[in-house]
Amino acid sequence: MLKVRPIRTWAPRQCSKRSKSTAPGTCATCRWRSTCRFWPPLPSENNSRPCKESRLLRVGVLGCGPIAQFAHLDACRKARNAELYAICDVAEDLLARMAAIHEPRKTYRAFDAMLADPQVEAVILAIADPYHVPVAQKAIAAGKHVLVEKLLGVSIEESEQLRQRLRETKLVLQVGNNRRFDPGIAFAQKFLQEEVGQRMGFKAWYYDSTYRYTMTDNLQPIPILSKQARKPEDKFKADKRRYFMLTHGSHLVDSARFLGGELAAVRARLLERFDAYCWFVSVDFADGSLGHLDLTIAVRGDFEEGFHIYGDHGSVIGKVYLPWFHKASHVECFSAKDRQFHRPLGEDAYTYKRQIEAFADTILLGAPLQGASIDDGVAAMRALVAIARSAESGETIRLADVTGGV
Repeated sequence: MLKVRPIRTWAPRQCSKRSKSTAPGTCATCRWRSTCRFWPPLPSENNSRPCKESRLLRVGVLGCGPIAQFAHLDACRKARNAELYAICDVAEDLLARMAAIHEPRKTYRAFDAMLADPQVEAVILAIADPYHVPVAQKAIAAGKHVLVEKLLGVSIEESEQLRQRLRETKLVLQVGNNRRFDPGIAFAQKFLQEEVGQRMGFKAWYYDSTYRYTMTDNLQPIPILSKQARKPEDKFKADKRRYFMLTHGSHLVDSARFLGGELAAVRARLLERFDAYCWFVSVDFADGSLGHLDLTIAVRGDFEEGFHIYGDHGSVIGKVYLPWFHKASHVECFSAKDRQFHRPLGEDAYTYKRQIEAFADTILLGAPLQGASIDDGVAAMRALVAIARSAESGETIRLADVTGGV
């Protein structure tokens, strides 16, 4: 006899798993769909509606350019504990287009006006690197928490000045080194801390590809540009050696510090050929272990990041994908204790969303800062400057001794 399945009711239900005592992130991916009030959706609802918590951090995003369009605006809307409350850009046409797409509550053409809005609790600075420190200082002076796109600044002195300003407040500043929120990399870091023991060797590489834009053009929305957009006066991107080290090297250096610990000294070599740049960097870590960093912009091949780390009780090997695939890094962590490899799935690898969620958890719940702190930002700046100075002189450079910018 044919069994007839009962008709499923579509009435929304409150998620019984979510409460004040629930650990941050419990409903981050709607894993409790059987009781979540947003699942299953009503037939008339947009089925992509994200699961949101009752208390949302009200965020204002400064800058509606490509990185905001590709990452921060969408990520803020999808974050479980944040609201895209306001957006700000000097380009009126760009501001109007982004407002039509993302529907924030408020729009501003002047950053001072957005800072004056008492409903804005935190700001995301999705602007050019030379603007990071002066604009972050204004936000801190206005009492706003700050998530600033990497890198923190363009010189050691301005980065340290910002750190001093921040220390005079109780505000949160997080640097947008999104690789820390790749589930594979986060798993590797935890494994290294808990299983591997004393480290001996660290190798990491970052290869940008001549074909990257072909891939990203298929992965990202078509960028909306404006002739009214504000750009740095010093033509920041014109000096490729400097620009590549700051933009791409900042990822490599932060990953090295996140996985390998503090860098004490570096010795770098640089080769420029056929409009490509290759840095080989020998590293002395503060714990006495040795390291090698390889930054090549751009290879005639696939984009690739990766790392090999060896220690007393195990090893870690990782391959990092182009972040716009939103795919967790492939990591294999070997433990000598059980003689087994450990590998996470990392199904939620939207790193830009995850970094906003962690940022909001720190502000709203007092959770420990998971992202890169201002101290991490200053240390990364020192590492980049040291690499640049070593490449120029051929000498080993201690990070504690450097000043200035790249």
